[in-house]
Amino acid sequence: MQTYTIKNAYLLLLLLLVACQIESTAPVKEKQPHDYFFRQRAYPNGQIDHQAYRTALEYRAVQQNSRLESRANEEAWTLAGPTNTGGRISDLEVAPSDENIIYIGAASGGIFKTSDGGSNWQPIFEDALSLSIGDIALAPSNEQTIYVGTGEPNAGGGSLAYDGMGVYKSKDAGASWTHLGLEAVGSIGKVVVSPKDEAVVYVAAMGHLFGNNPERGVYRTTDGGENWEQILYVSDSTGAIDLAIHPDRPEIIYAATWERIRRVNYRQYGGATSGIYRSVNGGDNWEELTAGLPSDPDAKGRIGIAIAPSDPEVLYASYVRSDNARLQGIYRTTNGGDTWQSRSKSGITDVPYMWWFGNLFVDPTDEDLIYYLGFNTHKSTNGGGSWQPTFVGVHVDQHALAFSSNDPSKVFLANDGGLYSSNAGGSFPSKIENLPITQFYTCEIDATQPERLYGGTQDNGTIRTTTGALNDWRMIYGGDGFRVLVDPNDNRYVYAESQYGGLGRSTNGGSSFRSARDGIAQGDRKNWNSPLIFDPNDSETLYFGTQRVYRSNNRAERWIAISPDLSDGGGNGNLVYGTITSLAASALEVGVVYAGTDDGNVWITRDGGTNWTKINNGIPKRWITSILVDPNLEGQAYVTVSGFRYNSDLAHVFKTEDYGATWIDISSNLPDVPVNDIVKYPLTDQLFLATDIGVFASNNEGASWDLLAKNLPNVPIIDLDVEADADLLVAATYGRSLYRYDLKNATTTRQISAADMQLRISPNPIVENAIVSFVLNQRSSVELLIFNAKGELVRQVEQARLDKGEHQIPLAFDLASGSYWLSLRTAKGQISTAFVIL
Repeated sequence: MQTYTIKNAYLLLLLLLVACQIESTAPVKEKQPHDYFFRQRAYPNGQIDHQAYRTALEYRAVQQNSRLESRANEEAWTLAGPTNTGGRISDLEVAPSDENIIYIGAASGGIFKTSDGGSNWQPIFEDALSLSIGDIALAPSNEQTIYVGTGEPNAGGGSLAYDGMGVYKSKDAGASWTHLGLEAVGSIGKVVVSPKDEAVVYVAAMGHLFGNNPERGVYRTTDGGENWEQILYVSDSTGAIDLAIHPDRPEIIYAATWERIRRVNYRQYGGATSGIYRSVNGGDNWEELTAGLPSDPDAKGRIGIAIAPSDPEVLYASYVRSDNARLQGIYRTTNGGDTWQSRSKSGITDVPYMWWFGNLFVDPTDEDLIYYLGFNTHKSTNGGGSWQPTFVGVHVDQHALAFSSNDPSKVFLANDGGLYSSNAGGSFPSKIENLPITQFYTCEIDATQPERLYGGTQDNGTIRTTTGALNDWRMIYGGDGFRVLVDPNDNRYVYAESQYGGLGRSTNGGSSFRSARDGIAQGDRKNWNSPLIFDPNDSETLYFGTQRVYRSNNRAERWIAISPDLSDGGGNGNLVYGTITSLAASALEVGVVYAGTDDGNVWITRDGGTNWTKINNGIPKRWITSILVDPNLEGQAYVTVSGFRYNSDLAHVFKTEDYGATWIDISSNLPDVPVNDIVKYPLTDQLFLATDIGVFASNNEGASWDLLAKNLPNVPIIDLDVEADADLLVAATYGRSLYRYDLKNATTTRQISAADMQLRISPNPIVENAIVSFVLNQRSSVELLIFNAKGELVRQVEQARLDKGEHQIPLAFDLASGSYWLSLRTAKGQISTAFVIL
């Protein structure tokens, strides 16, 4: 357990434990930046193929749009909750004209808007390529104009695999959006709009999290985003994390830079190039402000900056140390930044990961009333001379604050647990609910009472509903939540996990838990998301993975190791590595168990663990994300992997019919995107995949895959659970809570494989003209369509009935440069391929 010396941190923990009635709970997580999401997708190259990910997102947009056109009456995914748990919010804005109009930006769930103070929320950013939000800015001169920077800049906490996709703009208060570019800037820390001209916008770009890049610093547009220029650049490892603009003289701008280098095995969160810069001519020229501010590189980590609207000569800055991530200090200037004075930091909760937050907010009517957001929220009424805790009792880890436009004493606070409001941050803050933005790692259906849903979540523990309602979810186990299992024969037995294999066992239906790690070697390596499964032949038998496989025959009261180390050995860095990530057992043959590791190994035992055989020949060296043993056929199993191809022939889904002696690639028409889970509906033999761009289904053992249904948000799907008796499929989204689908409606539109149609377009990229060629196996009606990257139909190229054989259709393009998709539809099905116009 992370030990803190601050009294209210202990009180908050005690309240959570009492409320959950946990007799012996999982350890509260240490807030260190973990690389689970990134490492899973980057192994073994150490980097994410961002272009491949973008192409996959564009493919999803085309498929989604095609489905909406052709199957408008199709059953949709429906939200399963929770709406009362919340999740990490990276920014919030209150409309100047009406405090009931609020926008929140979720770290990995898009933007939600309310017009009634939070009673009802609507997602308004669904068609964007990235739903990871860095910052939202309403134009002061016209609140109908909104700018959004994508890509969470906080550098930790799970959603750190994918950077943002640039800047978006709305001219109608979020009803529609236009993409403005800046895709290469990575994550965005702040967006500010000139108070006098909504076309003048500044963007603070932090760059890629896991690699240096020159597209960092501060950008400016003077024409509403049509064109951008980089106006402040420090280095390819130093980005801009915060901005402040003078409310009366908008040519005066302040920028905080942050030197940040992150690798799987190394982290530097500060340095000499972190600092505060000022421009007095709209960003044409900059000077670094140093008088009275820290100069030691060890003292210059993440910096927050805020200007006082009531007296713009007054600014505040917070510095986090780079050497130990503690709070360095709070500073104040009363002359626009010429000189600074150190203020008190006494009373502020100081934890060794202050880089995770670190923002200041000044009351719009009182320059001496300021709020500092850290692990908890603190307020000063004397310009930083002293501090006292405020918003006591809310979820920890604070990220954004906003004042009511009608009454500045009413304050809204956003953190890792959602949105709160309070009168000046005083006693009994109120949580604003109805926001489905929880980040799930796993999901579970109670087989005996399928209205009961469970899930493990980032920052909000293991939670459940016992009624199937959206708004009555409760935490039953602490820490970050991961695997959760409910005994399918006796739901009094519930098993829940926290990070790194913290395992609890309940015998009273989840009302309380005791530790269930007896027999598991303390020194074993345990994955951030350690695998735990039932034996389908006997629910009293469970399997658990470290670097070895463990088995319990008495409902997790005691474990014994049944395998040697199945990985290639441990690794270094801040992530436990060299671990088992996937387990699966046969329902047809007792003792047949498969195991997969984070370094690409797959093993099988057919005698309950006495002998193990390595069977990953033919499977690429990638992180093994899931294994499924076919419920109906002996010897048949499936394996999914994460990662990207990197110009190789990497597949993401494999099948064996001979216990792993040989493997068949069944990825067929799937885009190049990580696959996180695979399940099978045994009544129809349909396969379902959880991927980083949605859920795909196959009716033909992977010969073709189709995006399943509509209405599923554009966020990574991390886990699936299927309950055949209830005809129910549940998907765990990372950022948009759980969704459910009625399997009685799980029909798919056949996607034709590339081999069937041999669809090609050349040359590609296209400068002016191209040839589309394809082969028809029978005379067919053909429709040839072009979609843009958003999935919008932009051109019908051909609609005719063509004979069997090869066809070539010349194309002349007058479309704008960019990425497009060509979709060929016949009575047999459809196929799509990407192309680029230069």
